[in-house]
Amino acid sequence: MRIWKKPAALLCAAVMGFGGLGFAVAQEGRGPAWLDSVRMAAQESDGNDWVHDGRTYSAQRYSPLTQINAGNVSQLGIAWYDELDTYRGVEATPIYADGVIYNTLPWNITIAYDARTGKRLWTYDPKVPREYGRYACCEPVARGLAMWKGKIIIATLDGRLIGLDARTGNPVWTAQTTPKDMPYSITGAPRVFDGKVVVGNSGGDLGVRGFASAWDAETGKKLWKFFLTPNPTGQPDGEASDSIMPMIGKTWSDGMWKTLGGGANPWDSIAYDPKLNLVYIGTGNGSPLSWHHRSGSKGDNLFVCSIVAVDATTGKYKWHYQMVPEEDWDYTCTSSIITADLKIKGKTRQVLMQAPKNGFFYVIDRKTGQFI
Repeated sequence: MRIWKKPAALLCAAVMGFGGLGFAVAQEGRGPAWLDSVRMAAQESDGNDWVHDGRTYSAQRYSPLTQINAGNVSQLGIAWYDELDTYRGVEATPIYADGVIYNTLPWNITIAYDARTGKRLWTYDPKVPREYGRYACCEPVARGLAMWKGKIIIATLDGRLIGLDARTGNPVWTAQTTPKDMPYSITGAPRVFDGKVVVGNSGGDLGVRGFASAWDAETGKKLWKFFLTPNPTGQPDGEASDSIMPMIGKTWSDGMWKTLGGGANPWDSIAYDPKLNLVYIGTGNGSPLSWHHRSGSKGDNLFVCSIVAVDATTGKYKWHYQMVPEEDWDYTCTSSIITADLKIKGKTRQVLMQAPKNGFFYVIDRKTGQFI
């Protein structure tokens, strides 16, 4: 029996060469990973790249490529592999464009590979302080990364967004998205929607207030921030969520949330509809977890375990649907949000779909938030 010294490997399998996998030269000399809105829209039909963690904004993870099929799948074999040199969790969906695969490992170590040969083109280590591992409930993982106009964008465990030059792996800009004096972390993938990086955070188990924020993908400049539980002081935050705070505040009562933040952290699922210009945010459990202690067993506690739609440009509230009012069971509505146009009772509906941990599958009108 052979004993491998290193436990994890990234595998690339191919059948009959790489002829149909879209190894195109970078657009118009702009360099690799030059993703813009035009190229993103083209992904719906051409399938040559995998530029988003769900491939396209719909997050259906379906490829229209036909080179590998039922007739030749038996010919698949390993073309190359790379030892990842880690015993920690590896959860990211790699992304691909212009002949290069980008992947991110625990502690947000990011690697670019020549997709034909597996050669490492560059490696970037953001040097996340290892003490942040105590804030990550389930390993210092990273669930993905993003690209935009020649940049690879990562979200680090210690709350930073970093834009890397896709050619060299060198940082172009850095932004701190979370307070550094509280136990926030980021394990979810950043998503780029029309030049805006939208990212959430974790920490609801440790007593923080959840929010999502948007940043300029070119510069790292903050664009908007949307809090997902009320400000315990009752005062405005000066953020995009201010207009909805009086309404959600009525769904909370006196309890430990006023010192433990309320939670509702969007630690993974964030989706987008370019035609409606809406960002959909899936939220987590309350903080503390017990509804009795959190809010005196009173109120629905918006927006825990909900999907919240906001305007992509301004971050302003548009609608919400709460899967689990009160959220006393750690069901966390942070599973992937998938969008599609489905024919329901003879009528085509614009829907989003999610299957959170409460065991139900939800279909919701993504324009209005109506339960279908």
